[in-house]
Amino acid sequence: MSSFLGELIGTMMLILFGGGVVGGVVLNKSKAQDSGWIVITMGWGFAVAFAVYMVGKYSGAHINPAVTIGLASIGLFPWAQVPMYIVAQMIGAFIGATLVWLHYHPHWAETEDKDAKLAVFSTGPAIKSPLANLFSEVLGTAILVFGLLGIGANKFSEGLNPLIVGFFIVAIGLSLGGTTGYAINPARDLGPRIAHFFLPIAGKRDSDWSYAWIPVVGPVLGGVIGAFLYKGLVM
Repeated sequence: MSSFLGELIGTMMLILFGGGVVGGVVLNKSKAQDSGWIVITMGWGFAVAFAVYMVGKYSGAHINPAVTIGLASIGLFPWAQVPMYIVAQMIGAFIGATLVWLHYHPHWAETEDKDAKLAVFSTGPAIKSPLANLFSEVLGTAILVFGLLGIGANKFSEGLNPLIVGFFIVAIGLSLGGTTGYAINPARDLGPRIAHFFLPIAGKRDSDWSYAWIPVVGPVLGGVIGAFLYKGLVM
């Protein structure tokens, strides 16, 4: 498997599992409806863990442009491969979101809450405050990249690292995710948001493009900051 295909499949699985758990919680007549934030954060954590297990051998399983750019910014990944990785991640995220839409196809028409439908695909703030929302995404992603580099350095846990990373994602979601829904990944938000825009989802709202820059710019800035903090403090 090529690294391009690895990133595409890994990100597709991330969104299929992650968007899938949100759909289960928020869409009407799902058996998981109203099971809550703990279920969503656990679902996203396991989504990351098993996506990494699936494709880590082939691409390193960045499955996140913020990780790819952060690693490249400190010389741990070649800049020449960054565009290819990001394209693969975006395509994978779009495909994953489309599969989520198909999986829950009868439930869209049964759900009146248009914001809930959008939430299956993309993040949104609990309180809309652009600077505060941007800071939340920067901070969450800086912690993510700093932590990933630290976890990767612990060779004694190498075989368990993807699972540890998954629980790390759960920790970020539980502690820092309540403000913006913790995109911490531009592909995770933008790819499915584009899918939401194009797919014929029953009774959908607009795709909230006025907010869409925050879960892209914030994670990219945070990824670079986290990488440089790790390099300056640890490497």
